[in-house]
Amino acid sequence: MILNPSFTVDPWCIRATSFDLNLLAQTESVFALSNGHIGWRGNLDEGEPSGLPGSYLNGVWEQRRLPYAEAGYGYPESGQTVINVTDGKLIRLLIDDEPFDIRYGELHTHEQVLDLRAGVLSRSVDWTSPAGRRIRVTSVRLVSLVQRAVAAIAYDVEVLDGPARVVVQSELVANEQMPPTDDNDPRASSPLDSPLQSEAHSSHAAWAELLHCTRGSQLRIGCAMDHVVTGPAVQQDVASYPDLARVTVTADLSPGQPLHLVKFVGYGWSSTRSLPGVRAQVAGALTAATGWDGLLAEQRDYLDDFWDRADVEVEGDAEIQQAVRFAMFHVLQAGARAEGKAIPAKGLTGPGYNGHTFWDTETFVLPVLTYTSPDAAAHALRWRHATLPAALDRAAHLGLRGAAFPWRTIAGEECSSYWPAGTAAFHIAADIADAVVRYVRVTGDTEFERTVGVELLVQTARLWHSLGHHDDTGRFRIDGVTGPDEYSAIADNNVYTNLMAQQNLQAAADTTHRYPERARDLDVDDEETAAWRDAAHGMYVPYDDEQGVHPQAEGFLEHQSWDFAATDAGNYPLLLHFPYFDLYRRKVTKQADLVLAMYLRGDAFTTEQKARNFDYYEAITVRDSSLSACIQSVIAAEVGHLGLAHDYLGEAALMDLDNLEHNTRDGLHIASLAGTWIALVGGLGGMRHHDDGALVFGPRLPEGITRLAFTLFLRGQRLYVEVTQGSARYSLTDGAPMDVVHHGHPAQVIAGQPLQLPIPHPTPRPTPTQPAGRAPVHRRLRRR
Repeated sequence: MILNPSFTVDPWCIRATSFDLNLLAQTESVFALSNGHIGWRGNLDEGEPSGLPGSYLNGVWEQRRLPYAEAGYGYPESGQTVINVTDGKLIRLLIDDEPFDIRYGELHTHEQVLDLRAGVLSRSVDWTSPAGRRIRVTSVRLVSLVQRAVAAIAYDVEVLDGPARVVVQSELVANEQMPPTDDNDPRASSPLDSPLQSEAHSSHAAWAELLHCTRGSQLRIGCAMDHVVTGPAVQQDVASYPDLARVTVTADLSPGQPLHLVKFVGYGWSSTRSLPGVRAQVAGALTAATGWDGLLAEQRDYLDDFWDRADVEVEGDAEIQQAVRFAMFHVLQAGARAEGKAIPAKGLTGPGYNGHTFWDTETFVLPVLTYTSPDAAAHALRWRHATLPAALDRAAHLGLRGAAFPWRTIAGEECSSYWPAGTAAFHIAADIADAVVRYVRVTGDTEFERTVGVELLVQTARLWHSLGHHDDTGRFRIDGVTGPDEYSAIADNNVYTNLMAQQNLQAAADTTHRYPERARDLDVDDEETAAWRDAAHGMYVPYDDEQGVHPQAEGFLEHQSWDFAATDAGNYPLLLHFPYFDLYRRKVTKQADLVLAMYLRGDAFTTEQKARNFDYYEAITVRDSSLSACIQSVIAAEVGHLGLAHDYLGEAALMDLDNLEHNTRDGLHIASLAGTWIALVGGLGGMRHHDDGALVFGPRLPEGITRLAFTLFLRGQRLYVEVTQGSARYSLTDGAPMDVVHHGHPAQVIAGQPLQLPIPHPTPRPTPTQPAGRAPVHRRLRRR
C-alpha cells in the first residue's frame, strides 16, 4: 500500500517526477529550504501556480489582537503571527510574450529534487507553450547554511525547437496575496493583509532593494538582490517600487544557446537599527557572498561535516532510511543558524501555528541537536534565557514566583488565548530545565551551565515551588495543570508534570550548590534549596494499586470511557468534531502523556510498570497529535513490541512525506521529524542517559530492519553504535574509554577496540490493541 506516490524512494534525496496541482502546497513544505534564519518554501520559481507562498525570517512577526468573547484576568491581550516577508525567489519567464505557466500549454516533464547532501533544491521542466514553442528550464536553489543572510538561485533557459525571444523577470515582491486558510482548524495560521509598509526602495544595474517595516511590531526588514547573467547578447533593465523590484533580462535565443542567470538575495532585519543600518547590513551580506560556485562548495562542506556526525543508517526498510535523512536535514535547517531566535514548531517551512514555538523544541528537537549539533541546541536555550524577563513578568502577573514560560510564542510573550491548554501547561518550565540538564550532561559545557543554565534552573524551580504545595501527609502536590495530553486539562498531579518538576527542583538545588557565587547573585540561599529538595523528595506520583497502572493524572482512571466503536473514522482528529469539555471528562488521550514520562523519566518506573502502563494507554490513545507516534515507538520497543515500534516509527517518519495529518501544506512537523531520530536511537537503539553516568543501551530490531547504525558525541568522545538482529557493536573512535550499559550489563568501550555484545530475546508479551480504526499502518503491509 502506498499512501502518497509523489516522492520516489532514494536514500539521499526527495524526488518528485511529476506535477500534481492538488499536492502543490504539500510539496512546497517538503521542498522548503532554510538555515534557521531565512526560510523559503519550495514554491515554483515563476510564483504561479502556488499552494501557499512563503518567505520567512526567524523572529519577524506582526502583532495582532487576541479575540475574546469574554475576557478574564491573566489572559494575554495580543498575539504574534509570523509574516510572509519579501519574496526573493521569484523569477518569471516569458517566451515570445507567452508567460511560462505549467497550467497551460503542454507539460512534458517536471522534476524536483531535494538533495540532502548538497543542500539544494533543483528543478527541471520540459514545456511547450500554448503557441507551440518548446523550452527547457532548469534551476538550482539554495539557502546558505554558512552565510546566514544569503540565498541564491541559478536559473537556465533553453529553447529546443527554434528561435524565440525570452524575457526573464527576476523580482522582489512584498505583501504577496495569500490564499484563504481554514478558520476552523486551530493548527492553521492567521494571515494578515499587507503587514509590511514601505520605507525605501532603490535599484541600479542588476541590483535592487526593498526596505519595509511591520506596522504593529515595528520590525525593519531589508531585502536586496544582485545578478550575474551569461549567454547571447542580452538587454537588462531594472526598476523598483514600494512593494516590487524587478530586474528584466531580454535575449533572442536559438537552440544550443542557453541563457544563464544567477540571482543572489540578501536579507536583514532589526527592531533597533536605523534604515541606513539595515540597508548596509543587507548590502554587506551580498557583497560577502562567495559567488555561486563558492556557495555550493561551502554548502556541501557544511553538510559533509553534519552527516559525518549525524547520519543514521537503516537497512531493510528503504523508506525509513530516506525518511530519517529527510528528517535530520529539516531538523538541521530549523536550528542551524537560528542564533538568538526560537526554533518554531514548523521551522521556517510554513506559517502553521502562526510560526510559534512550543515545548516541542526542548522535548523533541533539542535532544537530537544536543547529540549531533550541540551549538544549535545551546543557541536555542540561550534564546529561552533571553526571554526570561517576559517569563518572570508573566509569573508575577499570575501570582507566582519564578518564570512562567509561554505555551506558544515567537518573541517571548504568551500568545495562547485558550488558557486551559496554554497558561495551565506549566510543564514547559520543566521541559526547558530538562533540555538544560541534558545539554550540560552531554557537552560538559560548564560555562553555559554557570551562566545560562543556573538561572533557567533556578527560576523554573521557583515556579514549581510556588505552584505546588505540601498536603497534610507531606506529599508535594501540583494541582490544576495541563499535561502533555491536550485532551485533558486542569488536572491534579499529572504524572508527567510532577516527575519532570521533581527533576527540575533537584537539578536546581544541585547546580546552585556547584556555583555558590551564582546562587548568591540570584538570591538563592540554603533555606530555598532545602525547600526545593523537600518538594522533590515528597513529590506525589499517583499509582492505582487495584489496576496496577499509573493514572495519567489523579482521578483520570475514574473518567467515563470514550466510545471509540461509535466514533466515525472521519471524525478524527477529535478536536475538530467534538467540544473540549467532552474530551476533558473522558478516558481518551490525544497523545502519549504518561508514556512520555516513562521515556524521559524511565528511572521512576519498573520494567513491569512500563509494560502495564503502555498496554493500558495504547487502548485509549488516538494520536491526534504528531508528537505521539515517536514516543509510542520508543516504549513499544523497550517493552518488547518490536513490530509495533516499527509501525509507529514509520508513522513518525512519514508524517509529512505522506501528509498523514492532512496539514503538511502549512509547514512540516519538525518535532515529529526529530522524533524519527528518537524512535530509532532511543527506541530500536534503546539509548538512555538519565544521569551523569554511563550511556545505557537496550538495542533490538524488528524483523523488517536488518541493521541500524548511528553516532553519538559525549564530552569529546565519539561512539559509533551498530545494531544487527543478533548483536550490537560499540566502537569508540575518539576520546577516553567510555562506560556503557548493554541490556543491564556494564561494559567499557576503548578507542580502537570495538566491543560486540549479543542481544537477548525480549520477554514475550501479548500485543496491545489501539482504539478502533486508530492502529498504525503495519510496515510489512505497506511494503508489499
